[in-house]
Amino acid sequence: MTAPLHEPTAEAAPSAAEEAAVASADAKAVQGRSLGRIAWERLKRDKLALAGGIIVLLLILVAVFAPLIASLYGQDPDAYHESLIDPLFSTPKGSLGGVSGTHWLGVEPVNGRDIFARILYGARISLLVGFLSAIVAVVLGTVLGILAGFFGGWVDSIISRIMDGLLAFPQLLFIIALVSVMPDNMLGLTGSNVRVFVMILVIGFFGWPYIGRVVRGQTLSMREREYVEAARSLGAGRFYILFKELLPNLVAPIIVYTTMMIPTNILTEAALSFLGVGVKPPTSSWGQMLSTAIDYYDSDPMYMIVPGVAIFITVLAFNLFGDGVRDALDPKGSR
Repeated sequence: MTAPLHEPTAEAAPSAAEEAAVASADAKAVQGRSLGRIAWERLKRDKLALAGGIIVLLLILVAVFAPLIASLYGQDPDAYHESLIDPLFSTPKGSLGGVSGTHWLGVEPVNGRDIFARILYGARISLLVGFLSAIVAVVLGTVLGILAGFFGGWVDSIISRIMDGLLAFPQLLFIIALVSVMPDNMLGLTGSNVRVFVMILVIGFFGWPYIGRVVRGQTLSMREREYVEAARSLGAGRFYILFKELLPNLVAPIIVYTTMMIPTNILTEAALSFLGVGVKPPTSSWGQMLSTAIDYYDSDPMYMIVPGVAIFITVLAFNLFGDGVRDALDPKGSR
């Protein structure tokens, strides 16, 4: 027999560095991701949602630091500047409603109060009512919704009928009637603080049935799942199953619905202030500014445009962010 033309060559053994690199790559390939990380990565890819979230964060900072910003700006929201008003027409002197280097967004007709400073303080009222009334609605809706869905029977029937009654109740008319007869002093609060407190409670109370229905429906679908049955078989009590097994799985829909509820509450507060049953003057409110601007929309349109744009941007930002959060937390989503 003849010898082979080419002798087989032995493959070189991988070095220790190469083995470590392969092991590291394999570890990264099988590394798990939490639901929060998956949701964040989805949210980062949604540019509109991120833009909305950034605007929401800026609005919150503006509302919190409104006194500091107004102080640095150099204008008091309640200070009159009658010298800037035309005595014949009661409108601001100059173009665009008195816009200048001192008054960036102009001044109000008749009294000459700075619009930018009042927009800053108006953000505090709108966001305060929007957030706190949403918290009231979420707490009531979550507790009552999960109880109705889990226990069923007469508990579900009573809570469901209450939700149906509240959903059919004329919320806006009730708030108008209630705020109109409220005293000026209540529970240590005075003036506009009383109305803000009442608006938060009433808007939140009439808003809980919406999230209550969502939570009830989710609870009905989850109470027969395998992990709930496993907890029962291990001897877990009802309240353990409610707060340890079901409630953590309801966090995603609750967060989504909360982000969608806040802009609705802001619009409700603006509508109440527009109708004259919101905060009392001289407390600044976007809806109140719009109501006053009706008499000057033809001679000073800037006074109507500024608070209208503020409401529009706020509601749009919350809606964009809420849509992005909903898509990010959707387990069936591919975005």
